Amino acid sequence: MSISTATNWNYPTAVRFGPGRIRELGDACQSLGIVNPLLVTDSGLSKLPLFDEVCHAAQRHSGQVGTFTDIEANPTGQHVDAGVRVFRAGGHDGVIALGGGSALDAAKAIALMVGQQRPLWEFEDVGDNWTRVDPSGMVPVVAVPTTSGTGSEVGRASVITDTSNHTKKIIFHPKMLPPVVIADPELTLGLPRQLTATVGMDALSHNLEAFCAPGNHPMADGIALEGMRLIAMHLATAVAEPANIEARSGMMIASMMGATAFQKGLGAMHSMAHVVGGQLNAHHGETIAVVMPYVLRANQNAIHDRLGRLSRHIDLGSPTFSAFVDWVLGLRDAFGIPDTLASLGVQEHHVKGFATAAVADPSTGTNPIPFAASDFERLFADAISGFGS
Repeated sequence: MSISTATNWNYPTAVRFGPGRIRELGDACQSLGIVNPLLVTDSGLSKLPLFDEVCHAAQRHSGQVGTFTDIEANPTGQHVDAGVRVFRAGGHDGVIALGGGSALDAAKAIALMVGQQRPLWEFEDVGDNWTRVDPSGMVPVVAVPTTSGTGSEVGRASVITDTSNHTKKIIFHPKMLPPVVIADPELTLGLPRQLTATVGMDALSHNLEAFCAPGNHPMADGIALEGMRLIAMHLATAVAEPANIEARSGMMIASMMGATAFQKGLGAMHSMAHVVGGQLNAHHGETIAVVMPYVLRANQNAIHDRLGRLSRHIDLGSPTFSAFVDWVLGLRDAFGIPDTLASLGVQEHHVKGFATAAVADPSTGTNPIPFAASDFERLFADAISGFGS
């Protein structure tokens, strides 16, 4: 059976997967009782023909579809607040989240906040803050991904930048998981080569860090292993042959698998990328790809055997830690991704402050080796200079 065969899944939520499934958007809204949706996406996507196609699909069961397109990369609290105002002004009763990770995260946060009395930051994923949410103030979301990277369409959280201190914060509630996902790989066919590569490396990191995170979670490990097998099979093809629907399908599935698996945890790749993105507005997937080999080598003593198993699973030929790192370096080189954080604007004077922020990032808690600020200082310095890549 072709991997692009249309299928319905119910894990971790209801997923309508397959080419052409976007035509079911109106029906998906109707199934959730949404008659006046607000379609949330980013400003760039709103200028593409795809946007009109999605609006038309949404209107098949309802003539009313509002739009909010003022989302940018690394969405901020201000983006969420503006979306909430548009939602309330239009009397909307649900959200269609369309786009990559930034648009999906912002849309999910808007759907959370439309009926809350507390400010957004009180729902940061710290302790039991999620219990402060009034679930009756949330509205349903139909998630429609147009990239294969974050997997936010099957996630229970949003990463939002707090511009008061330029930190990325994770906003969490179990009901932020969209109840319906339309995963149509045809929507990714127009994705530029470089963006396909960088979001694909983000999908790899989700599966990889979940697999390497400490703790006993065999289900997450199994999902992550298969996600990485699909990435090894399809990512290079999706970059080289952007119209290859099999490769696009494989990457869309692998992206969702990574976001499902990382409930086990992430690690220092994301700690570093969150800091660099929050402070310098760097692209998340590109930053992840840059720091990946540095973090793997820093964690080598704890993940050596695990990456040997992984190398065997994805048929690298040599079942070793070194074989896997060499494969990552080969991908990065083939995709023209920079070798160092200096290429993204990170400088020596950033190191100490970035290291302190990385220690505080929630992803650090499930890194395979406990990292202190001094460890992150060394990692950032190495990733700036290129030492150890």
